[in-house]
Amino acid sequence: IQKGIERAEAQRKLEINIYDQIDMIMKNISKYWLLFMIAAMSATSCSDDDNEKVVMPDPDPTTLGWVKQTTEFGTLPEYISVYKSPSELEGMKAIAFIAVADMSKANFATIGDLIYSKTPNQIWQAEQQKYPIIMNGGYFVMGAGKSVSLLCREGEVLAVNSQEEIRSQKSYYPTRGIFQLSKNGYFSTDWAYTTTDGVTYTYEQPSPNKSGYEPQPAPSAYFPTRGVKLNAETAIGGGPILLKDGSVRNTFIEELFDEESGVAPESYHPRTAIGVTANNKVIFFVCEGRSVTEGVKGMNMAMMANVLKSLGCVDAMNLDGGGSTCMLVNGQPVIKPSAGAQRAITTAVALK
Repeated sequence: IQKGIERAEAQRKLEINIYDQIDMIMKNISKYWLLFMIAAMSATSCSDDDNEKVVMPDPDPTTLGWVKQTTEFGTLPEYISVYKSPSELEGMKAIAFIAVADMSKANFATIGDLIYSKTPNQIWQAEQQKYPIIMNGGYFVMGAGKSVSLLCREGEVLAVNSQEEIRSQKSYYPTRGIFQLSKNGYFSTDWAYTTTDGVTYTYEQPSPNKSGYEPQPAPSAYFPTRGVKLNAETAIGGGPILLKDGSVRNTFIEELFDEESGVAPESYHPRTAIGVTANNKVIFFVCEGRSVTEGVKGMNMAMMANVLKSLGCVDAMNLDGGGSTCMLVNGQPVIKPSAGAQRAITTAVALK
């Protein structure tokens, strides 16, 4: 009997010990599960915070030495401002102007056609003086007045970027820059190509062409990256792209806008460019050059990219320059034309 009692007591103690261990395990599981859930929630919270883009205010051009033009060019809408550059930009003597438009209120437009030829002043008059800001646009064949840069207006593509460049008897098919307002309401620079079947694709990266090397395949729906069919309401072609997603790109090599092209990307010339800031402000830029004003040589692509980035642009693109460079504010030119008179151009961009 005594032995039976002892065995029963030992069994009871064993069961109590097992229950105690199970209870301790369950408490630990609960504790670690709670810690896991807290950590997971914290990580999710941090992830959500990280995904929320904090958009900083655009730089005030006046803090960078730009001077706001208040009466020099007449009255402008309150959402468009014009500034003159400091006497030096990127360490060189400069005369440059920017027009800055708040696109929550302003309208961006393209002017011209596949075949078209008017000076900026003639455009100003032909458009019945409705655009307070007009600036020259993409590239064209001088004399013929034929655009070789993309032009899109009201969702219709009227002209496309040059589809083929011949170098040393070899055909190259460059993806070249466009600046577009999508039908979704977003501004961006993109590399674009129009295929032989008439479809225009945009790409996140340019085709890696380089003059003197073996040409890359013709761009398609899947090369150089997965193509996206153009969905632009308004767009202008040009190049090279200077800024993309906040980074300096200056892809003149890939776009075949090298010295052989005549664009002279590393030399100093009058320049025209267009960009957009993180806060949806479009910036038109022109600079004088070729010593029309003594000592003012102009800018190269790298300098222009740096200036536009300093002004808050996240995307920006070069447009036709040299003798074509011109900006009108209420019909008045802001810089001296390098050829002594305005050149007839084929496309233009405008703000109102």
